[in-house]
Amino acid sequence: MKRWQDPSWAEEMKLELDANLMMAPPLAPGAGISSADLDRLSPRLTAIQQKLESDREAGRLPFLTVPYQPGLVQEIKKYVRGVKGWVENFVVLGSGGSALGARALQTALNPPSFNLLSRTMRKGFPRLFVAESIDPDGFQALLELVDLRKTLFQVISKSAGTAGTISQYLIVRDLLKRRGGNRKESEHLVVTTDPEAGNLRKIIRGDGVAGFEIPPLPGGRFSILSAVGLLPAAMVGIDIEELLAGARDMDRRCRDKSLWKNPAALGAALAFLACGEKKRTIRVFMPYVDALSGIGDWFARLWVESLGQRVDRQGREIRTGQTPVCALGAANQRSQSRPPLEGPADGLFTFVGVKAYGATLPIPAAGPPIEAWNDLSGHSLNELIQSELQATRLTLARVGRPSLLITLPRVNPFTVGQLLFLLELETYLCGQLLEINPLEQPGVEEGKNLAYALLGRKGYENSIQDWEPFLKTESRFII
Repeated sequence: MKRWQDPSWAEEMKLELDANLMMAPPLAPGAGISSADLDRLSPRLTAIQQKLESDREAGRLPFLTVPYQPGLVQEIKKYVRGVKGWVENFVVLGSGGSALGARALQTALNPPSFNLLSRTMRKGFPRLFVAESIDPDGFQALLELVDLRKTLFQVISKSAGTAGTISQYLIVRDLLKRRGGNRKESEHLVVTTDPEAGNLRKIIRGDGVAGFEIPPLPGGRFSILSAVGLLPAAMVGIDIEELLAGARDMDRRCRDKSLWKNPAALGAALAFLACGEKKRTIRVFMPYVDALSGIGDWFARLWVESLGQRVDRQGREIRTGQTPVCALGAANQRSQSRPPLEGPADGLFTFVGVKAYGATLPIPAAGPPIEAWNDLSGHSLNELIQSELQATRLTLARVGRPSLLITLPRVNPFTVGQLLFLLELETYLCGQLLEINPLEQPGVEEGKNLAYALLGRKGYENSIQDWEPFLKTESRFII
């Protein structure tokens, strides 16, 4: 029996959401949220949850069902076994959530020095590189670093319409043709794209390239628990079965109709009230665990692209959403907490902590001549960082700044799976409360179309017409 199949172990690894320092009291009524505020919102959430379940059954919300795909897990594991012997480098070509998901899982669940370890210490798994940026210097440096003969590239694009990813693919394909070694070009590529449509699907069918599916809806930012994130995770030795087991465990908890027992519903309700009624327009995500910093970057993208929208479902202009800020505690706690302490009351903090770190580092005695430092002896870095987290929350609360606290018992695939599913579902539910479609991203699509228009792509001429006034430059304003 695997550990995640043991009910007692799974219960021990249960993630906690603490909303005490969001509430009034202890916060003042104008700063905190009352139980009455949440009770008033509860009927709306119940209706949203009922609709969510019908949409789930109809297959309209694939991000809710991807954790329930044992066939996909076995397919990925079989593929990894087949290529592991010769692949030294695994390079993800993707953008946005498609790339951030792979990096988040690697950062969370492998050592920070993973790529520097020997192949033996990596247990035969390849190094992972995520080529999200299309900066030519950075991409060139990566291509010069890896030995193409021992490199496998995952090309991720749902629509095959992301200019950056497709451009990277074309560059890589050309290099493979010219100096890829004895293997066929197709053996160095694995494509993750729409199950039916798009030019990348044609490549899979026509060129014999291995392929995996991105769920039809929505896009990359909700696909971390699909093949988009699972394939690179499995390639670097992460237990994807345990990861999905954690997601399923959180899904089970989030089906509870009671607001006070459902972490995603409670988190969404608090964020909605803080963003709307309390005008908290900034969402600060601050893990006090270095390994979870990548999840902060991924969540920021998920939150802003899903909830930052100009109009609601009825077409009314509402200009909703929060600006996400990622910070790492305790390294950035001073810089990120100072403005809320002494400036505008516009931030909602989400802190992420852990009950038990993987290492325990006692602090030795200082001895003479600086006796004051001896106050730290007898403690550990573990205690120090926990006290820093608590002190930051309390300092913010005292001046009426609310915060949520998410606590993982430990960082492992099971707890990370819980956290990812919680954040995805919280985002979706908050969008429903805001009466928008959080699966859309109209502003992002507009930017993609404009980029193609600026490149002179046929069929995109109309995309540039409304921008003509902004394309005119006056030399007097350039110094």
